[in-house]
Amino acid sequence: MVKIQEVHTNSYISVTKLPVSDYAINPYIGCSHKCMYCYAEFMRRFTGHHREEWGDFVDVKRCSKKMNTKKLSGSSVFIGSVTDPYMACEAKYKITRTILGQLVDSDASFDIQTKSPLITRDIDILRQIRNIKVGFSICTLDDQFRKGVEPCAGRIEDRIKALEELHVAGIRTYVFMSPMFPGITDFKAIIQRTSEYTDEYWFENLNLRAGYRTRVLDYIESNYPELMLLYDEIYRRKNLSYWEQLSKEIDDFCTGFGCTYHNYFYHEKIKKK
Repeated sequence: MVKIQEVHTNSYISVTKLPVSDYAINPYIGCSHKCMYCYAEFMRRFTGHHREEWGDFVDVKRCSKKMNTKKLSGSSVFIGSVTDPYMACEAKYKITRTILGQLVDSDASFDIQTKSPLITRDIDILRQIRNIKVGFSICTLDDQFRKGVEPCAGRIEDRIKALEELHVAGIRTYVFMSPMFPGITDFKAIIQRTSEYTDEYWFENLNLRAGYRTRVLDYIESNYPELMLLYDEIYRRKNLSYWEQLSKEIDDFCTGFGCTYHNYFYHEKIKKK
């Protein structure tokens, strides 16, 4: 059972260290998808939720002030950097829809990312925002694997159908293959399945931080024991050759396929540069 409560915020806008954006907008605190690999669980120590695990709570952010869109002028903004703006509670609270309504006249560029088909509800507003791209996180086409690592997130086919609906509505779309699981994520199959509805692709490697490192490695050992030598080499021996080779394969395939793409492997280093 997810604990949901409303909290007050002075602003939805925050500065971000993401390589693709100057600012972030997060309509909620927490996320109910319970993704095994969620990098955002570090946020838990700032939320006051000392008893709940990440994935067991969502704070609905209420802001009494209208958003200062002039602050965003000429900048890039990522919507949903540490939460999914279209998780289940958005159907009731409509915080994301309210925020989008305030962005219609902004000249900033926006990227919004989700795992939920609920975003198609807001096509009417999305079409009014001048410079916006909508992305779906897809790290697999295998819904059984999805159930293992993203147990409460939307079905893969539902994401692809929503991607198609957005594309048909004239909204720019992208697929974010993140995180890419070594030996499991088939990026070529995902591109071939979604290319008709996708304007560009983003790629990010699976990083294992302290909070969920053991959890992910235990899952791989239990369900994909044949891959443990590979995971040991990457995550315990710190061998980067797998990602270097995969980067080359992505370059070669995407160039040959003729698709626009961005590789965000090791984006902390990219941001510093």
